[in-house]
Amino acid sequence: MRICIASGKGGTGKTTIATNLAAVLGKVAQYVDCDVEEPNGHLFLKPKIEYSEIVSVPVPKVDLEKCDFCRKCADFCQFNAIAVLGKNVLIFPELCHSCGGCKLICPKEAIFETSKEIGRLEKGIAKEVEFVHGYLKIGEAQAVPLIERVKKEIKPNKVAVIDAPPGTSCPVIAALKGVDMAILVTEPTPFGLYDLKLAVGVVRILNIPLGVVINRADLGDERVFDYCEKENIPILMTIPFDKKIAEDYAKGELLVRKTFWHDRFLNLWTKIKTISGDKL
Repeated sequence: MRICIASGKGGTGKTTIATNLAAVLGKVAQYVDCDVEEPNGHLFLKPKIEYSEIVSVPVPKVDLEKCDFCRKCADFCQFNAIAVLGKNVLIFPELCHSCGGCKLICPKEAIFETSKEIGRLEKGIAKEVEFVHGYLKIGEAQAVPLIERVKKEIKPNKVAVIDAPPGTSCPVIAALKGVDMAILVTEPTPFGLYDLKLAVGVVRILNIPLGVVINRADLGDERVFDYCEKENIPILMTIPFDKKIAEDYAKGELLVRKTFWHDRFLNLWTKIKTISGDKL
């Protein structure tokens, strides 16, 4: 079973839900941090890293001795990663999506591929929970290939708790692809409601069952609650605004180490299984 914890905006408590859910599930869980631009699940689960791997993608290079500067590669590329200027060809690796089309279309076979490092994958164990995350290289523009590489480590016999990037852009779509259930974490504020609506739209387009967790639920107003009721979206759990929770978060401590929250996250798991059809 694959569960994706997502949100329309940052700072809603997405990683809090993901790490605590994985921790309460213990040995049946695999925590998969796909927020590769700023992974922070390790700060709470504190895994022992046992494996590290450099992740690279192919990018084109041109053999100018073979090239006749016909511009077919530049015309083909929809991302403007190739430019032909007179008797020279410029490659912009930051724009390249590594589709390989330019190499296939070149009539002179003047294009070959080299590897460009985009980040790093790490795996380990956090108590009983299997742990996987990715680190996107600083300055790298495209997170999707690294997210896809991280998701290849998901084991079919585990409950994969996928911590998605914030927002509703391509990296979030990559994290959501192929999951059995989406949990959207929000807060009862105008910004929270606006971004929740965007996230709900994305999840529904992908035809994924969903539920909502409302963090800092006793602040703000009732519009998020009213929206969920109107749209028939189940509210799986609410978390109050609590100074002690904030202090524990700042120390990198998990809520489920305390009996009350341990039981509440077990109840969250029961609701997830009911909504998703219990794919275990």
